[in-house]
Amino acid sequence: MSRPFWMWGAEMGVNEHGVAIGNEAVFTREKYADKGLTGMDLLRLALERSRTAKEALEWITGLLEEYVQGGNCSYFGKMFYHNSFIIADPREAWVLETVGKHWVAERVKDVRTISNALSIGEKWDLSSDGLEEYMKQRNCGKSFKDCFSDRVYTWVSKGRERQQYTQKQLENNLGKIDFFLVARIMRSHSPEPYDPSSGSNRDICMHAGGFTRPSQTASSMIALLFEDAPLVFAPGTSLPCISMYKPVFVNAGLPDLGPKPASAYDGGQSVWWRHEMLARKLVYNYTRYAPRIASELQSLERDYYEKALEAREGYLQGKIDAEALKKLTAEAFERASTIEEKYIGEIDKGRSFNVPYMLYWRKTDKKANI
Repeated sequence: MSRPFWMWGAEMGVNEHGVAIGNEAVFTREKYADKGLTGMDLLRLALERSRTAKEALEWITGLLEEYVQGGNCSYFGKMFYHNSFIIADPREAWVLETVGKHWVAERVKDVRTISNALSIGEKWDLSSDGLEEYMKQRNCGKSFKDCFSDRVYTWVSKGRERQQYTQKQLENNLGKIDFFLVARIMRSHSPEPYDPSSGSNRDICMHAGGFTRPSQTASSMIALLFEDAPLVFAPGTSLPCISMYKPVFVNAGLPDLGPKPASAYDGGQSVWWRHEMLARKLVYNYTRYAPRIASELQSLERDYYEKALEAREGYLQGKIDAEALKKLTAEAFERASTIEEKYIGEIDKGRSFNVPYMLYWRKTDKKANI
C-alpha cells in the first residue's frame, strides 16, 4: 500500500486476494466531522478484511454508517473532506462515493476512473438507507453529484476535468488497454511539451507550483489483478513523468529500501527523498533534462515489466520462490536509483523568472531543509 508517512491509513493498495482500492478526496456541501475515520483509514481496514471488491465495499459502507468519517487530513494546517473510492478485484469493480454517512455505489460496466469530484449522477446500483428521502428534504434534485458537490472547491481542484480526461482516454482505447497505456496516462500533462512553472490542476501528473496549485502527485500505482499472485508496479516516488514503475510482487513483499521518509530531506537515504532531490532540481530545469531522464527510466521500466511477468510465471510454476521475486524488485529499485543519482549530480538547479512560482519553491524547500 501507499500512504502519507504520518498517517496509519493508505491512499491506495492491493491485498493478497487481488483486491485493489484507491481513494480520492471529494468536496461537498455537508458538514465535515472534526474527528472520525479518514478515507485512508477506511481503505486500509477494507484491504485487511476483504477477499473481493464487493466485500471491501460492504466493509467501507458498514464502517461509514456505524462510525463517522472525518478528521484533519493535512500534515501542515487543516484540511477536511469526504471520500470516494474505486474498488476492484480480478472479476468486478465498483465506484463508491460518500457524503457524511450517505453513499452511492456504481458497479463498473466497462471502464471507470475517479478524481477529486463526485461523479455519480442520477443512476446508481446501491445506496445508503434513506438517501433519496434525504435528497428530497434538501430539495436538490435526483443527481447525487449535483446535490452534494461543493462547487467552489470542486472547480478549483479541477477533479471533474481530470476524471473526464482519464475516462475518455480509457474509453477511446477499449480493447487496447495495457500497462503502457495506463502509465502514459498517469504521466500526462496539458499541454505538452510541458513546463511545471505553467502547469495546472488539470494535469494528471501534477507538479506543485503556488497558491492555487500547492499539491503534486506524491505517489502512484498500477496493479495487474491476477487471480493468483497479483503484480503491482509502484515507483515509491513522486511525479510519474520522471519516475520508473518498479515491479512489486504481493506474494513476496518489499525488500529493504532503507529508512521510511519523513517531512524533511534525509540526505537521500530513503528512496522517496533521493528521487525528490532530483524532482526539486528539475523545478527550474524541467524542459532541459526531464525528457532524457524519462527516456532512460522508461527504457528500464520496459525491461523490468517483461522480467516481472516472466518471474511471476516462474513462481506460479514452482521454478522460483518468493525471495527471487523480492530480489528482482530490489534490483529494479537499485538500477532506477543509479540513473537518478547520475542526474542529481549533473543538473544545475537553475532559476525561474516566474516570481510566485520561485517564491513558492523557496518556501517549500526551506520547510524540507533543502
